[in-house]
Amino acid sequence: MTGDLKILIVDEDQEYCARLSDRLRREGFIVSVVNSTTEAISSCDLPSFSLFILEVAMTKVSGFDFAKRLKNNAATEYVPIIFCSGIGDEQACVMGLNIGADDYIVKPYREDEFVARVRSVLRRSIMRRKRTHDISEGAYIPDIVFRELRIDVNNKLCYLHGMPMKLTPTEYALLHLLVSHRNRIFSRSEIVAKVWGNSYSVTPRAVDTTLARLRHKLGDYSSCIYTHKTCGYGIFDPDRTPA
Repeated sequence: MTGDLKILIVDEDQEYCARLSDRLRREGFIVSVVNSTTEAISSCDLPSFSLFILEVAMTKVSGFDFAKRLKNNAATEYVPIIFCSGIGDEQACVMGLNIGADDYIVKPYREDEFVARVRSVLRRSIMRRKRTHDISEGAYIPDIVFRELRIDVNNKLCYLHGMPMKLTPTEYALLHLLVSHRNRIFSRSEIVAKVWGNSYSVTPRAVDTTLARLRHKLGDYSSCIYTHKTCGYGIFDPDRTPA
């Protein structure tokens, strides 16, 4: 899995970059290192990478802002991101995941665990690309329709009242999960496992925050999302909403 996978590390700490890049190269990855986000923007072929590992606290352009640029560019929006940062508070972690990062690792970390999480993120990314390839080869998946909400599974797009919705990959994955399994409640831990892939750093608050953003974008359809205070969330048909 590693031979053709390129990883870009963006961090101002040169000693940390040298140590991490050496370990990842020993694991068989192709690793590039830059010490500023501005250098990454100006001199790197960003779409050629399979994974970005970013520090949050960067001068000029922060890791968060750089990640937003990646997610807003069609050529890099589906390249996975891992934040590896000395900033370890819950708010920063939630913000990073809400931007669309696949994991958030706090320094210092155990190297073996770090490598395992890198492999886990890359495995999920490869599976997503494989599904996309299968679809492009003719494995068409029918749209999922719920009243005036339509999910185009093949192109990962959502439409409400015939108009496209602007969703992050995480919001799309969560809406797809709830709409395709209507009339049941998912616990927060189930949502984390299915949407984030059992990431160690995702907290129940991240689920709640993502749901809040999704409700706002759904407008009048937000009432279809049922909240069970102690269990979790689900989308229900009007005649099936729990009492």
